[in-house]
Amino acid sequence: MEMEIRALKTQKNAIIMAHNYQPLEIQALADVVGDSLELAVKAKEAEADLIVICGVRFMAETAKILNPERKVIIPVLDAGCPLADFLTPDMIREAKKRHPDAAVVVYANSTAESKALADIVCTSANAVKVVASLPNDTILFGPDSNLAAYVQRELPDKTIIPLPPGGHCYVHTGFTLVDVEAARRKGGVIICHPECPPEIQERSDLIASTGGMVRGAAGEGEPWSVFTEREMVSRLRVLYPGRIFYEKPEAICVDMKKISLDDLRQALEREEHEIILSREVMDRARLAIERMIAVGA
Repeated sequence: MEMEIRALKTQKNAIIMAHNYQPLEIQALADVVGDSLELAVKAKEAEADLIVICGVRFMAETAKILNPERKVIIPVLDAGCPLADFLTPDMIREAKKRHPDAAVVVYANSTAESKALADIVCTSANAVKVVASLPNDTILFGPDSNLAAYVQRELPDKTIIPLPPGGHCYVHTGFTLVDVEAARRKGGVIICHPECPPEIQERSDLIASTGGMVRGAAGEGEPWSVFTEREMVSRLRVLYPGRIFYEKPEAICVDMKKISLDDLRQALEREEHEIILSREVMDRARLAIERMIAVGA
């Protein structure tokens, strides 16, 4: 199967991009593995005829937005993101009426239509830097309320309004104070994703995006209890085999596990399922995403 996928990739002049939460067998066949920001930057630079996104739909949409002349496909059409579904374009429009002087910052984990209404997009890796770059005192921030709380704590002079108030990732809200206590008994460092609830963030030693976790784990160090999707620990163990990492086995994103090797093979063979977006949505969303990339440049 792996040899067939590699042969199809060459035949189709394709590039495979996989998120850190993808199963290891998918990551092993990818040309690029990373967090949302890393995948976005690489998608923009890609010169392949076919871009295959092994992740969830918003990631494939972002790739299409940033490289509209390329054909972008996702192997499983219903690999979605419940967090992204919390935020709708109508919510943004209504909030903007209530707060006309506010800037709209939309997390990468959102639909293309929501990004098209944003002033700027952010990821968990750069959310604080993005918001700090804005002159506005009030920020409408969606859809993750826990990431919004993290940004608020880091930038107390700003007023961060979560949109909607309860938007969350079910994987990260699954981490509890019981998990913190268990990790403390194991010893070492607790590192959590900023999508975790504020009480988990406050009791962790480090807060980082998945890309930040990869970079921060370089070299020797104490054991890490990693509070994010469990496949992140699988990736860290591959990258740093000499280090000790603990995961929470139940921390699983179901949608991130929908793509199998056979799905990937079929997608390459048939060039399905293609991401189709309106030119207007892509053009408006691209401005917001490119503003984010410029802040990090």
